[in-house]
Amino acid sequence: MCFSATANFVGSGVLGALGVVTLTKVKHRRELLFASLPTLFAIHQFIEGFVWLGLDGRLSPTVTHDMGAAYMLYAQGLLPILLPLAVLLFEPNGKSRTRMVPFLIIGGALGLYILWALAAYPTQIYIRQNSIVYTNPGTSYIVIAILYLIATCGSLFFSKVRPMVIFGFANLAILLVVAAVKQYAFTSVWCAYAALASIIVLIYFWKSAAQRPLRYALSS
Repeated sequence: MCFSATANFVGSGVLGALGVVTLTKVKHRRELLFASLPTLFAIHQFIEGFVWLGLDGRLSPTVTHDMGAAYMLYAQGLLPILLPLAVLLFEPNGKSRTRMVPFLIIGGALGLYILWALAAYPTQIYIRQNSIVYTNPGTSYIVIAILYLIATCGSLFFSKVRPMVIFGFANLAILLVVAAVKQYAFTSVWCAYAALASIIVLIYFWKSAAQRPLRYALSS
């Protein structure tokens, strides 16, 4: 989904359909944010389709910039906040939710800094080897990458829900491969494959639909 506008739009449509199915399996309000991840990734990929169109010269520079800014807003500014928050809300009891608080604090602080950096520094967007590169001087630090990894994957590893741990390992594996193979286009490529990994979320919601209401009824 990171190789052309068509790939992004088609991928977005597929993910959007899967996301709708996932949302129909929600049994409790605590599940809603985590169940929304496939849909949010679908919207994210749809936005990048317009970035491709702009870089191909079919949209104005202003629209291209705005679409790129929206893409970066979610990928770097919001995701490190939303993911640990979604896991915290989803956890079945107070003790397991408490374990998620440090990840939410890290993600919240990191997200606020990145949002500031995206507003304070210009972001460059261009195509390199069939992938879109997003670079911002305020976010291009190794410590930012490490904190991002902790916020987006760490909470998943400490979840009591096994499929979340699997989702975390899938994202970590994808992250490491992308960092090794296409580090220059990390934001675009990792988000694309993380979107594909969100199918794990659908599988979990589908298989556990009969058990989840009792769990949340007892732990609310």
